[in-house]
Parts: sequence; structure tokens; C-alpha cells
Amino acid sequence: MLDDVGRARPLAAGVERPRARRVAQRTLDVVVVGLGIVVLSPLMLVIAVLVRATSPGPALFRQTRLGQYGRRFRILKFRTMTLGCSDELHRRYVTRLLRDGELSAEGDGIYKLGADPRVTRLGRVLRRTSLDELPQLFNILRGQMSLVGPRPMLPWEFELLHPEHHVRFAVPAGLTGLWQAGGRSALTMAQALELDVQYVRTGGLLLDLRILVRTVGVLLLPQGRAR
Repeated sequence: MLDDVGRARPLAAGVERPRARRVAQRTLDVVVVGLGIVVLSPLMLVIAVLVRATSPGPALFRQTRLGQYGRRFRILKFRTMTLGCSDELHRRYVTRLLRDGELSAEGDGIYKLGADPRVTRLGRVLRRTSLDELPQLFNILRGQMSLVGPRPMLPWEFELLHPEHHVRFAVPAGLTGLWQAGGRSALTMAQALELDVQYVRTGGLLLDLRILVRTVGVLLLPQGRAR
């Protein structure tokens, strides 16, 4: 199992980003997220109230994920599932995606099952609009994530990865990335992981800005969502 030091850390040696690049990315994160939290706070408050009002349990869902160098952190999301449900269905689905390079995603995206019986009615709306991800702005503000980067994985998902994809842990985990701004469920898992590796090896601040703009387009335009 990947630990807090991370077996992925040695793989960062050949792709370690220059200090100026890291400072620029962090500055972008803090400025954009700081403004985003101020603007979106009323919306997040409304969502939190609706989650509590429509199903028993807390408004927020916390889960251990792996970030840069395999460091563990608690990711935040608005709860979209019934309280206390099993993750066995999700595990089987993601295992199929990671073990079969030709298998593409179904329904709500590579990591999300379509017609998942565990998801609440409000949860389906939050997932479809990606509003369930808004609390991750606080993960970014804490320095646990970045606006752009490979999505943070669950520890057991790491164990299913091919070693060539471990390089994705050389950079901070992101709220969005190349595959989220592009094909999502139109991609196979192998293709999505290759895009993560491509981002790590070739990404820069201009690419980050383009990904952010494309992500906004995907969220706002129904025809832009590959679902």
C-alpha cells in the first residue's frame, strides 16, 4: 500500500517542476479559490441545507485519498449517497475499468456509475452538475490539492495501477484535469491515465488556464459533457 512518503516520490525526479512553476500554480490556486469561496459561499450553504433536509446524515462526505507523492488527505464533497452504504459496487466497477484497458466508463463519468442505487435524488443532480465537488475548494486552499492536476485516487485504486502511471503522483492532485475537460466517459480508463501522464510531463501554466476554461465550458454546455 502506498504510504505517506509514497513509493511514487522517486518517480518525480525526472518530472519535478521548477520552483517558479510551482509558485505560479500555487498563486493561481489561492487567488482563484479565495475568490471562488467568497462568491460561491451562499450556493454552498444552500446545497448543505438541502442535503441535510433530503436525506439523513451530514452535508459533507469525507474520504481518504492520495495526493502528491502519495500523501494521504481527507477529500471533501457534498454527500450524494445514502448514509452507511457499501462501496463494494464502486470497487467492482473501478476494478473492471482499471484492469480492462478497453473498457470505457458508463453513466456519470469514469469514476461514477450510472443509475447507482446508492445515490440520492438530490445527489444525482449534484453529480450531474459537479456541484458535489465544490467543498474541494477548501482542500485546495489548504494546499492538499490544486485547481488542475490528476484526480486524487483511493488507496486501493493505486494498487491496481500499472507502474508507468505512478508518475501521475509527481504533481498535486487536481479538481480538474485533461480528461475531465475533454472526454470523461467517452474515454477508456487507460486513455484517461495516459492523459494524466501527459499532463505531468508537458503541463504548464498556460495549459492549466486552458483546462480551466474548457472545464467551465463542459459544465455549462450540456453538449460539452461526455456523459
